[in-house]
Amino acid sequence: MFVSECLNVNNEGHLTIGGCDTLELAKEFGTPLYVLDETTIRNVCKAYVKSFEKYYHGNGMPLYASKALSCKELCRIAKEEGLGLDVVSGGEIYTAVQAGFPMEKVHFHGNNKTADEIRFALESNVGKFVVDNLYELELLNEICGEMGKKANISFRIKPGVDAHTHNFIRTGQIDSKFGFALETGEAFEAVKKAQMYDNVNLTELHCHIGSQIFDIDPFVTAAEIMLDFMGKIHDELGIVISELNLGGGFGIMYTKDDEPVPYENYMEKVSEAVKAKAKEHGLPVPYIFIEPGRSIVGEAGITLYKVGGKKEIPNVRTYVSVDGGMTDNIRYALYQSAYTVVNAGKADKEPDEIVTVAGKCCESGDLVQEHTKVAKVEVGDTLAVLSTGAYNYSMASNYNRIPRPAIVMVKDGKARIVVKRESYEDIVKNDI
Repeated sequence: MFVSECLNVNNEGHLTIGGCDTLELAKEFGTPLYVLDETTIRNVCKAYVKSFEKYYHGNGMPLYASKALSCKELCRIAKEEGLGLDVVSGGEIYTAVQAGFPMEKVHFHGNNKTADEIRFALESNVGKFVVDNLYELELLNEICGEMGKKANISFRIKPGVDAHTHNFIRTGQIDSKFGFALETGEAFEAVKKAQMYDNVNLTELHCHIGSQIFDIDPFVTAAEIMLDFMGKIHDELGIVISELNLGGGFGIMYTKDDEPVPYENYMEKVSEAVKAKAKEHGLPVPYIFIEPGRSIVGEAGITLYKVGGKKEIPNVRTYVSVDGGMTDNIRYALYQSAYTVVNAGKADKEPDEIVTVAGKCCESGDLVQEHTKVAKVEVGDTLAVLSTGAYNYSMASNYNRIPRPAIVMVKDGKARIVVKRESYEDIVKNDI
């Protein structure tokens, strides 16, 4: 019935997540409210780890892409489940440090790392710098020299693969702010240049072709292109790159129309391509990394809202206004992202009313979902928007000086706060 197995309906007809009644959660913790199911998160982590054991004989590691949802509790879970971490800012590094994450298992991404962030990453003993451009390579080498450090690095490569996703979240094609292009020879020249620097050690190549991808073929093609490039590096420069990071981007189910590929199928097909290409080029099979983020936390999360008003415009549409919106979920405004909306107190009823869920911001585009079907809505009802575990809290803002919601983790019918709700005092604390 729902997009995630952690969701159910109790005897009262209420939506439940992780065994907790969503109406009770809304009453106890307030709304808007992010809710995450811990068991779902851990099960996906375990599935990724197990797939590496099955298809790569343990010769690899999944990295949790923390930009999907970065907080101390998620870092702790990733650590306990044997994952590494993919970070993209000083703030995400700081969160990992504060959570006690093993920093040698952290990869630092970003197309414009600042000098301060690089120094902080080196001080924190981050395991790998994913270098995005020549300017960064030079800056990193210089700062390492000043600090008496040597950094293990990876190069982010644009394999030129069209991932068939939204233009804003396609990152593997040549026209992208990220990475070194293969087509122009830029990537090969970067590899040669890295050998000239004393304070960096090139151990890995990285690629990422986009997000919310439902087709295995682009991942397979990208892996083959990357192995061919590793073969060229070996043949022409005599250098063996021992590690390959194939990024993330695995699609999840937001609505019943989505058909995500089982992650094990992806791992099996890509591993076959990696092994075949390594053999073709006479290379050892590289140590493999992937960077799942959305697929770990996306379906594990929901957002709860309270309905504050209902506005019917005859022959146009019916607006249902909630106490959140683009401040806690900007993805509809950015991408027109589709979501499943459930009237949480009538989860056992058939959806019979078409409404547009509107946020409370002073912005016409502040919509959570348009023309979506739900069980008849009344003022005071609790609405649940499903599959909001990824890129919702992470992209939340204080527009209109609205405080960010709390995050509650649920497991086996019990709930606990893992990120506190912001207060008005939090909003003004940095004002002078």
